[in-house]
Amino acid sequence: MYNNSMKLLFLSSLMMGTILSISSNSWLGIWMGLEINLLSIIPMLTDSKNMMINEPAIKYFIIQAMASTTLLISILIIQTKYMMWWDKKNIPSMMIMSSMMMKMGAAPFHFWLPEVMSSTSWINCLVLMTWQKIAPMLIMSYCIKL
Repeated sequence: MYNNSMKLLFLSSLMMGTILSISSNSWLGIWMGLEINLLSIIPMLTDSKNMMINEPAIKYFIIQAMASTTLLISILIIQTKYMMWWDKKNIPSMMIMSSMMMKMGAAPFHFWLPEVMSSTSWINCLVLMTWQKIAPMLIMSYCIKL
């Protein structure tokens, strides 16, 4: 595992990413904050002693990358106003909501969460189940106002 200074570095960057995504005025800043969160939690999930313990980190990374891609596509649709024939912005807003639900592990996108949680330590489960959900929940509340 890591020594205390590495844990402190990853936890502080985790907090910084959440603060960045919460306090950002642009969609790009929100996305960057979420990616900082992702990149700071992955080293906490890995363990160099046993390669089977690294499997949840890889699963978590793949799911979060798919959710981030969906978020970026929906942001591009909103910003470019590519689909002008829609009455409202419902579809990009629903895409943002679904990507945030995927990032949080909320139903119906929760199937990856038990597999990741069963193989991680208690402290990592605590971080994944609490801190990692703050920014997506607030972004979902922003989407309600869209």
